[in-house]
Amino acid sequence: MIIHHDQPVVFVTGGSRGIGKAVVEKFQSQSWRVAACATTEKGAQSSGADLALVCDVGDAAQVRSTISAILSKFGRLDAVINNAGLAGSDSLDPNSTNEQWHCVIRTNLDGPYFVSKYALPYLPDNTGRIINISSVLGLQGAQDATAYCSSKHGMVGLTRALAHEVAPRRITVNAICPGWVRTDMAINRIQELGLSEENLAKSVLLGRFIEPDEVADLAFYLVTSKAAAIMTGQTITIDGGALA
Repeated sequence: MIIHHDQPVVFVTGGSRGIGKAVVEKFQSQSWRVAACATTEKGAQSSGADLALVCDVGDAAQVRSTISAILSKFGRLDAVINNAGLAGSDSLDPNSTNEQWHCVIRTNLDGPYFVSKYALPYLPDNTGRIINISSVLGLQGAQDATAYCSSKHGMVGLTRALAHEVAPRRITVNAICPGWVRTDMAINRIQELGLSEENLAKSVLLGRFIEPDEVADLAFYLVTSKAAAIMTGQTITIDGGALA
């Protein structure tokens, strides 16, 4: 049985930690009902969402099933935050496998496409919102990150194309491009690359990493603010001035 709630509903992918978990908490604090997914049951439950789901966003069938579960639970879907993502090095050595490339593209680009595609029929005209969490590496290149850069650039292109597709319905689609955010994934990546967190922070104009809740606040603004209702197809950078 579908239970219709007066409270708006947001679906957050990759809600188990980092930016995704901060987004879940932000929307819940503002009386939204939140559905979130992760690739494992433990991860899904750790999101603290009102509806925790296991979903591989790179699998179209799983995404369709997940959207159906959200509608069955809440009877509505008002916004989508495409946050799930993978990072990591991918070798250009001709003797290496292509597994990392396919895994990153599958999660970071196929995922937002599938989630948006299957959520759009249910998003309300005029107030429906899609937010894609890209990266500053969706705007510039980086050594040893061809798959990640390609996927995040692709998210920016997806954002712009979707904005055209749904403009007649007055649904907005925007991308957020964070710099270094203080998350487990970022810290692991820094260690993997043998970099210094202190030196990276110094390379940013404001001298520090971004906090996950700062990205969550920006996502909430783009979804709920009347001032943001005219913004679509945009790429908003939150990086402490790293790209200035």
